[in-house]
Amino acid sequence: MVTNIPAIGFAPVFKGKLYYEVAGVGKPVLFIHAGVADCTMWDDQFNFFSQFFRVIRYDARGFGKSQTEITEFSNRQDIIDLFNHLQVDKACIIGISRGGQIAIDFTLEHPERAFALITVAPGISGFEYQPEESEEFRHEFELFTRMDELWENKAFDELADLQVHVWADGPSQPVGRASPEVRDYMHKTIRANLTRQDGVATPLPLNPFAANRLEEIKVPALVMVGEYDTINALAVADKLEKELPKARKFVFPGTAHMIPMEQGSRFNEIVLSFLQRET
Repeated sequence: MVTNIPAIGFAPVFKGKLYYEVAGVGKPVLFIHAGVADCTMWDDQFNFFSQFFRVIRYDARGFGKSQTEITEFSNRQDIIDLFNHLQVDKACIIGISRGGQIAIDFTLEHPERAFALITVAPGISGFEYQPEESEEFRHEFELFTRMDELWENKAFDELADLQVHVWADGPSQPVGRASPEVRDYMHKTIRANLTRQDGVATPLPLNPFAANRLEEIKVPALVMVGEYDTINALAVADKLEKELPKARKFVFPGTAHMIPMEQGSRFNEIVLSFLQRET
């Protein structure tokens, strides 16, 4: 149960505003959603962790209820503006997928504003994985090539179907492996994000990229990935475990990309244990 009524609002950012929700008291914990979702993907975590911490979730620029003009912008600066608006000095930064890459980049650019880092199936800016040729690699390559074609042709319904399969079921798994609840949520949010009517915002990359700088991250770090995720996601998790100075890695068996939604109870248990032990 949420310990208090969530505070809801909009934080001003450069040529836009970010929708956010805050609940609970204690050390701040920031949740950054995946690129195939919005902040509502964290419903279970928002309710659970607000019993122990001050939890913050927000819609990144270009997603959900946040609004933007046509502009270039920095996701890292958006978080700083959100923190300043909420009077947050530093937080545990939790991000999944695209949000995980943002979390890593933010921790590198603003190390004084993060006391811990938790990444879930993240990307790493500047990381180019070159897997050995295999049937699995060829299959995934074909899926992502098809995604690009559907995007170019504005075939958004079919694109949403394919993204749900890759990110909810797992590219190596049968269509429909994930629960109907997860699949339906993702299809709805992906479809909404693909047809937004506000401005197109272009994110500015971290400079230099994170790929060769991971040793700079000195805070405790937790790395999570699902057994059924992409080849690249599994390679990223291995790299983070190896190169982050204070990293621990968990692989979720029988799970794909959206770990907090598919394995919410286990995810919450591992994250809470990590935060109580390391912070």
